[in-house]
Amino acid sequence: MAFRGWKRLLHVGRQHTFAKAWRSRRGGPSLRWKHCCHWSTGKSLDPEVRAFLEENTEVTSSGHLTPEIRLRLLTPRCRFWREKPDLWPYGDPFWAIYWPGGQALSRYILDNPRVVKGRSVLDLGSGCGATAIAAVMSGASQVLANDIDPIAGMAMVLNCELNHLNPFPITIKNIINSEAGNWDLIVLGDMFYDEQLADGLHHWLRKCIRIQETEVLIGDPGRHQFLSHSIRSHLHKVIEYSLPEYTRQENNGLTSSIVWSYQPSNSLEN
Repeated sequence: MAFRGWKRLLHVGRQHTFAKAWRSRRGGPSLRWKHCCHWSTGKSLDPEVRAFLEENTEVTSSGHLTPEIRLRLLTPRCRFWREKPDLWPYGDPFWAIYWPGGQALSRYILDNPRVVKGRSVLDLGSGCGATAIAAVMSGASQVLANDIDPIAGMAMVLNCELNHLNPFPITIKNIINSEAGNWDLIVLGDMFYDEQLADGLHHWLRKCIRIQETEVLIGDPGRHQFLSHSIRSHLHKVIEYSLPEYTRQENNGLTSSIVWSYQPSNSLEN
């Protein structure tokens, strides 16, 4: 019963609870690298939260597309996978699942380091931080991870430690609809699960491309909400990956995940 509760929360409820949270936290003023909230290794993390996360997640690198990256995730061997979801003491742990769109982005970056090498990268809706970690491993000059959940930010620091990396800057705010930042590349995975959020992303990403000439890569396993949205006509398929069996089971039988390049037409931009 508890297991089914977590599956419902993390896979079906994501469309409603997380999208509502993104919409409720309106974007603020222009975001610059030097103004970001920054976690550093060790003592800056709340020791109680660190202990809780270390006790109630599993360090794993198997069952996903990127065995090079070790992550703290919620797995069937964790206590809270079996507990009722409302016993989890923090916000819904969407960051504790390595979603298939993020897996595809991370795999693509690791296999094609030229995509990020020497460039500034924003990982939007970073979650566990895997794609940001892949960008650092592949030589990005600057990496900023963004998520609206402060516990996700703390988990990212722990995941950097697992991979012997200095923590990258992490901002905990909704930057969608804020002023377009000066990034060379924006990456986002598994974000198109709500029509209103998708509309906001479509508009904001288009603005970033128009003003800053930012490149945008999107990872998604082909969810209906993504493929049926108008943004689909502005996407160019980059690569498709077959998902490992474990990830398929976690995601209701989805078999593959795709990296898309977002290239809106000039007529739409104007």
